[in-house]
Amino acid sequence: MRQRFSRPHGRLVALEGIDGAGKSTLARALVRTLRRRGFSVALRHEPSDPKLGSLAQSVSREDSWTGAVYFTVDRYLARPALERSLARHDVVVSDRSFYSTLAYQGSALSPRDRRRLQELERTATRVPDRVILLDIDPRLALRRLGGRARFRGPLEERKTLERVARAYRSLARDPRWLVLDARTSLPDLVRKAADHVAGRGSVPRALAAGRRR
Repeated sequence: MRQRFSRPHGRLVALEGIDGAGKSTLARALVRTLRRRGFSVALRHEPSDPKLGSLAQSVSREDSWTGAVYFTVDRYLARPALERSLARHDVVVSDRSFYSTLAYQGSALSPRDRRRLQELERTATRVPDRVILLDIDPRLALRRLGGRARFRGPLEERKTLERVARAYRSLARDPRWLVLDARTSLPDLVRKAADHVAGRGSVPRALAAGRRR
């Protein structure tokens, strides 16, 4: 039987969660673990263009739709590089994806506009094959962010994070999502995330190619 990673492209895995959940820390550790398991892995972050991302964040406080569009433009411009990474690697781990925009900006929109935004996002970029949500109480997330209080973004406020956390939990009903308690120890988080990414029967493309010889 043909292995999953023998497809023309690798698997796109998105790490999601509100600010302070620990996504970046998990992303780096997950990449190291998957590489030790023999997978070719690339790591990417969103937004790809920091200036465009900063503009999107600042606009979002007053106009969620325009902020969402700026983030979508960033993903559209970054899509060629993402496709190249997926063609070269078994797994691409992305620190955030379009689900971040659906959770942050989308949760402030009407149901009709949320549907419009979701359609727009799906045409602009790739839909992740797997999503890992680090679930955390916004109060704890803010305590974790306390050390960078002077540098907090316009969306790092308690009311906003509570709304976004609810939106993430609603999105996580999709069976492709794995919800992890962000309070769990990093080694346990990495193990569970790596098992979810690899999936039963999946092997690195290099190993799969060797088996077919």
